[in-house]
Amino acid sequence: MNVTHLLVSYGYSVIFLFIAIESIGVPLPGETILITAGIYSGSSHKLSVTVIFIVAALGAITGDNIGFWIGDAGGYRLLRKYGHYFAIDEVKIKIGRYLFDKHGNRVVFFGRFVSILRTYAAFLAGTNKMRWKQFLFYNAAGGIIWAAFYSYSSYYVGHSIFSASNYLNLVLGIIALGIVALSIIVARRRFAQLRDKAEEAYPGPLNG
Repeated sequence: MNVTHLLVSYGYSVIFLFIAIESIGVPLPGETILITAGIYSGSSHKLSVTVIFIVAALGAITGDNIGFWIGDAGGYRLLRKYGHYFAIDEVKIKIGRYLFDKHGNRVVFFGRFVSILRTYAAFLAGTNKMRWKQFLFYNAAGGIIWAAFYSYSSYYVGHSIFSASNYLNLVLGIIALGIVALSIIVARRRFAQLRDKAEEAYPGPLNG
């Protein structure tokens, strides 16, 4: 899948769709397309970074609310039965359950910044019968901040590459790129830790 080609061909709509569908519970590279869009915007100026941010935030909030509704309507049973078709295994379900049982609101907010939780936190919120108004507040806050961070930081990377003749811009661009890369690395390491804690909390096969 050539993400850049999709951006050139379909623009903002593909950003919205990828992020919304990922947020519903289908593991698409929503964050990857957001970062790519930001860099493309900064280097080519053919897309507006502000519109990218707005579209990404709307996609995140829309997809998460659909995921919440599916979970609230009894989607857990469907996930256990058909989740393997979408790369959703017991490990990922256990991590989501563990974090939601322990932290609730914070899972909805910070889950937007953690690769696996970004896909399943909304569904788990619905499954665990979280109040929708409470969910909407934390979900919207997380989605907006996540979209702003990745849109503008990746935009600055692209802009700095485009303006590489300016030494200061280049240095700041490298720093911004480092921050984005570090956040991804931390998220992956955190996943391994959460996997072990979730298995300890819910040993053996899940019921249902």
